[in-house]
Amino acid sequence: MKYPLIALACLLAGAAQAETPAGLLKSYEQQARQENPKFAGFSAGRGKALYYSQSQASGKSMSCTTCHSADPKKAGKTPAFRKIEPLAPSAQADRFTDMKKVEKWFRRNCDDVFKRECTTQEKGDFVSWIITVK
Repeated sequence: MKYPLIALACLLAGAAQAETPAGLLKSYEQQARQENPKFAGFSAGRGKALYYSQSQASGKSMSCTTCHSADPKKAGKTPAFRKIEPLAPSAQADRFTDMKKVEKWFRRNCDDVFKRECTTQEKGDFVSWIITVK
């Protein structure tokens, strides 16, 4: 990450604010503006595309849908067949309300699927989309 101290400060400042998905999105927006003065906003369309995009991992195609299902209002399964509660806040009210938890899962899942960390832009795009899923 290009500005780790700024990002950490934004995340910490946003932690109290992120009691709702909209608060979390506002925190990502603040962080994105710090990272890129030309930040033009998030896109739900890009967030949806990220969720369904395929990457190759160990010779297998992977996407967020591999574990979370093609319908984020439905439960998914881990590779070990453990249940994952629905991802959409419309189906699971406490989703995207705890910044620390969200960051932990973005870090793990982006690494698993994309073999890298997701950018603030990607996180904001994704949250912009997932909060519209009804």
